Amino acid sequence: MTSDIPLTIKEAAEALRTGETTSVAITEAVLARVERLNDELGAYVTVTKDQALEQAARADVDLAAGKDTGPLQGIPLAVKDIIAMRGAGTTANSRILDGGWCPDHEAPVAARLRAAGSVFVGKTTTSEFALGLPDPDKGFLVPHNPWNVAHTPAGSSSGTGIAVAAGLALGGLGTDTGGSVRGPAAANGHTGLKVTFGRVPKSGVVPLGYSLDSIGPMARSAYDCALMLEVMAGFDPSDPNAADVPVPVYSTQLDGDVDALKIALPMPYFFDHEMLDPEVRDAVLAAVGRLGEMGAAVAETSLPYAAEAKEANHIILVAEAFAYHRNNLVSRWTDYGAFTRPSLARGAFFSSADVMQANRLRTAFSAEVASLFREHDVIVTPAAVTPAERADTMDVSKRLSQPSYTGHWNLTGLPAVAIPVGLSADGLPMSMQIIGKPFAEATVLKVADALQRVTDWHLLVPPIAQPAAV
Repeated sequence: MTSDIPLTIKEAAEALRTGETTSVAITEAVLARVERLNDELGAYVTVTKDQALEQAARADVDLAAGKDTGPLQGIPLAVKDIIAMRGAGTTANSRILDGGWCPDHEAPVAARLRAAGSVFVGKTTTSEFALGLPDPDKGFLVPHNPWNVAHTPAGSSSGTGIAVAAGLALGGLGTDTGGSVRGPAAANGHTGLKVTFGRVPKSGVVPLGYSLDSIGPMARSAYDCALMLEVMAGFDPSDPNAADVPVPVYSTQLDGDVDALKIALPMPYFFDHEMLDPEVRDAVLAAVGRLGEMGAAVAETSLPYAAEAKEANHIILVAEAFAYHRNNLVSRWTDYGAFTRPSLARGAFFSSADVMQANRLRTAFSAEVASLFREHDVIVTPAAVTPAERADTMDVSKRLSQPSYTGHWNLTGLPAVAIPVGLSADGLPMSMQIIGKPFAEATVLKVADALQRVTDWHLLVPPIAQPAAV
């Protein structure tokens, strides 16, 4: 280990089994760092210190007795505050819920991690209901990017992204409806996986877009995300959208071999848009070049309807969100944050014909993507248009006018992983996205892991969280 807190789940799991450390020691160090940095970074809404130490002590006793429940045993994790977890209320960062949503229930995904011996540090900050920008007037901590606190950590799984990057957890749960796992992974410089729609049951989670939502692992490395997904994935009857598909042992398929793998680079829109930062584009292309040197076959191509797909995802998302929030918006308008309420209300302005046309576009775009996958194994794009923006320059209209490279894969329901590929001249992370076929999480993680074996971008620690500052 390089400090009192291991960088990766893999490293921590090995250290626990060799007796180099204990779960209590790691958890205490994580909690100490949370206490030192959380007011500044705004990662956690609720810290479950007593529960975490109890889980850690149990993990140590079990390991000492030879009861090994897998590599997540004794590992401190963070849970996004729209996912029900025993021992902490769920607020969705909103005064609408105030911790009263499913207080005695635990989402299947959290229950699976608990059964695997994980340690829950607490509930992490999210954009309100996974949609609005932070509103400091509502009394929640405002999240800040650990690489530069003047910049956004992106949303909506901002708190988990901050926690992973700054060592306030070794991994955690995020949700993704239009990019909310991959956006924070890109902004904060770690790995985040959006899974195939239905791969992980999403019951016990406050919904945003019923037909778009997914729960994904967030951690430093693709390998760590694979370890988490092995526990998280699988059918559960409580979720009508959960897929009854076998769960591979993902980590055993990450062998570093990308020889003859076929990579598609859709150049129009994804690589030539005037709003794409040239530094980001060049960093992604350089990373793809490394994969080419390792034996992958890279081909430039195009993907029709890319710009329209971004808009279709947005229309469906806000329409479905408005359907969930309609009654509360009418009766409790001012209880919502100043940025959330107009974002939700936007759904009222799309007609049934608009939503129908968006879904028709969804079908057409999905067919184009499927055609591309007949010739290629993965698609690669930037994960974000720019490095993390300054928080004081963000506004909703700017977000709507920019291209997005993530919502396309919620629209199609496909797996996509974001991984860091460098730091900008301003010292902010830049990120690449790898998209795969349905239920091909193993493939996208394998490509990400192969690149992470020959680079160390995912292991960089923001100065604020480096051991010397402890």
